[in-house]
Amino acid sequence: MKQHLFLVPAIILLFSGGTGAQEKPEQWTLRNCLDYALEHNIQLKKSRINQQLGEEDTKLAKAQFFPSLSASIGQNVTANGLDNTTYSGSYNLNASWTLFDGNRRTHALRQQELQDRINELSVEQNEREIRISLVQTYMQLLYAYEAIRINENTVEVSKAQRDRAEELLKAGSISRVSFSQMESQYSTDKYQLVVARKNLDNYKLQLKQLLELDITEEIDLVIPELTAEDVMIPLPEKEVIYALALAVMPEVKSSELNISIAELETKSAAARYYPSLSMSAGIGTGNSSGTNFSFADQLGDRFNENIGLTLSIPIFSNRSNKTAVNKARFSLTSNRLELLNTQKALLRSVEGVYLDATSSQNQYVASAERVKYIAESYRLTEEQFYLGMKNTLELLTEKNNMLNAQQEELQSKYMAILSIQLLNIYQDKPVNENY
Repeated sequence: MKQHLFLVPAIILLFSGGTGAQEKPEQWTLRNCLDYALEHNIQLKKSRINQQLGEEDTKLAKAQFFPSLSASIGQNVTANGLDNTTYSGSYNLNASWTLFDGNRRTHALRQQELQDRINELSVEQNEREIRISLVQTYMQLLYAYEAIRINENTVEVSKAQRDRAEELLKAGSISRVSFSQMESQYSTDKYQLVVARKNLDNYKLQLKQLLELDITEEIDLVIPELTAEDVMIPLPEKEVIYALALAVMPEVKSSELNISIAELETKSAAARYYPSLSMSAGIGTGNSSGTNFSFADQLGDRFNENIGLTLSIPIFSNRSNKTAVNKARFSLTSNRLELLNTQKALLRSVEGVYLDATSSQNQYVASAERVKYIAESYRLTEEQFYLGMKNTLELLTEKNNMLNAQQEELQSKYMAILSIQLLNIYQDKPVNENY
């Protein structure tokens, strides 16, 4: 099965029968797996913490519009000779407030608010990546279950044919070579069944790891019955899917917001050429020993107040301002190119999945028809073999053709369903409730 078709962020409600599960369910549907993973996945928890860290930066950016206030208390001891030691103290309260900075604080706040939105989109994208991995593994499990069923049926048929061939050998109707070929085929089919079961165990292990479950825990999966109707769902136009994907995919929205941030950064860099105006104010007092005044009198006599305005005018900054502006413009151009790259990558993905969906549907129709005809040919060949009209090689060839046809039908079935669901995700549509 094509690997990339398993990378599907999609069948979120597929095979679901409940509303979300924070606790471990008795039976695992895909809905249960998604709900549990979104609650317990470590990487997703870390991305949510990063989002909260960004929100703290936004609060800090808002606080820059308010004055700052600080207080200081100082106590000093001065020794002048052996018998002359004095004590002094100072007590100050200071405030400062930036009145104008060329709107740099305003731009910084807006940038951080946009970054918060990008962080939210990052969480959405991480959630989607978890769904991709879960759907990939879950669908591989379903494929493995059906592959086991096919191999089990094949082994049963091989055993019956081997037993029948043994009777024919005893009756002298076939040679020892023909019987050995039947035994060899039976052993091969048993080996393929073992391989199929091993694949299933590996996919179960991967699912447990995605769910953050202990590898010793057993999971009971719900296995749905998918029919031809699930495979042959009509597809919308490719252009419609792409237009909707541009509007809803988080990576596209993030790229657009990065352009807005870069534009604000350009304005903020240009604002460094403007003067800045700040205001400061303070009050203070102090005291010292060795005087004839009391502590209270000294505090009153030394009480002082100050207030002032500071205008800073940039004249020569060793090219730092110009470099900041140029780098901001280059970053803006780079982000615009990144948006185009993201849009083109999305278009390639939509076109690729659309092609996979249509071709897989056609392959499913053809393979289903092929299975029907090969099954009939195999049945007739088996009858003729027991009548002595066909040799062992001809029988085994038809049998292997039958097994290959069944595998091709199974492969195209899941490829088509996965592609359809991926197209639904690109359109931000709910998954078919019948799934």
